Amino acid sequence: MMRPEIEVEVIRLFYAEHWKVGTIVTQFGLHRDVVLRILGLGQNPDGSPTPRPRLVDPYREFIAETLKQYPRLRSTRLHDMLRERGFQGAVRTLCEYVHTVRPTPRCEVYLRTTPLVGEQAQVDWAYVGKYPVRGGERGLWLFVIVLSHSRAMWGEFVLDLSVNSLCRSLVRASRALGGLPRQWLFDNPKIVVLERVGDAVRFHPVLLDLCGKMHVQPRLCAVRRPEHKGRVERSIRYLRERFLAGRTITGIADGNLALERFIAEIAHRRPHTELSPKTVDDVLREEQPRLLPLPSVLPETDLVLPVPVDKQAFVRLDTNRYSVPTKYAHRTITLVADDLTVRLLDGQTEIARHARCFGRKQIIEDHAHRAELIRERKAAADFKGRDRLRLVAPNFATLLDRWARRNMNLSLQVGRSSKLLDLYGDEIFSLAVSEAVSREIVDSGAIALCCERIRRERNLPVPIEMNFPDHVIDRDVIPHNLETYDAK
Repeated sequence: MMRPEIEVEVIRLFYAEHWKVGTIVTQFGLHRDVVLRILGLGQNPDGSPTPRPRLVDPYREFIAETLKQYPRLRSTRLHDMLRERGFQGAVRTLCEYVHTVRPTPRCEVYLRTTPLVGEQAQVDWAYVGKYPVRGGERGLWLFVIVLSHSRAMWGEFVLDLSVNSLCRSLVRASRALGGLPRQWLFDNPKIVVLERVGDAVRFHPVLLDLCGKMHVQPRLCAVRRPEHKGRVERSIRYLRERFLAGRTITGIADGNLALERFIAEIAHRRPHTELSPKTVDDVLREEQPRLLPLPSVLPETDLVLPVPVDKQAFVRLDTNRYSVPTKYAHRTITLVADDLTVRLLDGQTEIARHARCFGRKQIIEDHAHRAELIRERKAAADFKGRDRLRLVAPNFATLLDRWARRNMNLSLQVGRSSKLLDLYGDEIFSLAVSEAVSREIVDSGAIALCCERIRRERNLPVPIEMNFPDHVIDRDVIPHNLETYDAK
């Protein structure tokens, strides 16, 4: 309760002594609104505060009509429009006013639906991060599929986001889950849908062919509507928080084994969100009899395409080069690849097989192909030093990779290694390189020590480097019987 004598003093100081309101507020420690109420300022006859005039007042109607037609129009653009109509206020003044009158969008209300048993599975990928590979980095992704009714999931780590990788993961997931749903629900990536206009959809033909063989209907979410596949979205969040958090994926195979163990021992043993106390595993066993049976022969999901063989007897796949026998140079053959193996066919005949490499700009070479080429060429000795070293010691490619990663002079290291090969021979040099690779040795001097130790263990003679001028022909010298020489 304000004391009457303070109110009288406030009125006297304002009207008689002409004190400012701020001075009175400071003097008595009162709120500004209290002082204004005592003085009868800033209020309507009904006691409500009188709004101060603002620069935007003449433009209120224009602002309201504009925001009604363009509710997401930025205040800066609206300020430009008002300045053309005589507005003198600052952008900040207008922003503060627009914030109070901008129409708020109506919140969308979602209809909760319950999927039928065995009806649908939702598919998506989660980006895990950068994965180091030879020659650079690749994006590491986690493929996830979830049965909508039982919430049972399956997943695997992949480095390839092609349509063949998607089909391969779908086939593996169907085998792991013990059956097929009636529908696969996808988002709208290019490996699923090539073109979409409203409800008119053109699916990728490779995926559509797999769906036909597996008797599954492909379905799409609405564009930019991730909530339409909320079960797989929540499963991905669950995997991020319970499996990926605090874990470093050092290898695809090890990561997939850990994920498989996590799903079996933790994810599928958690209570079902709607049918608790049943676990996800319990509901999955109830759902499996309602799933479609797998085809008697699962469809092939390999990448198959014709590829030209270059003049060096290599074919290209995903920036990497794979060798073939030299007789197929300048011809076109068939490449068949999955995530583990690359096979090269001439008609139905397999002419080469390599382990799939997901590095960047790598050379994957069968040493038999290189040996064949060396035998065919008359000038085989003039080949690059590193080719000769890789032929003798297949592990030498690992040393080359280590030198490149450390920005070492490759020409110098290859030259030193070639001298070691000439001095100690193929067998000792190959053993020394294998030892260097296993012990993670990088320096070529340490490789020389390995060669020397092996030579001493075998009690072989000390190698002597012989340097001849270019005009001297390197040939075997046959000694003569000295008795035949004339003794003078």
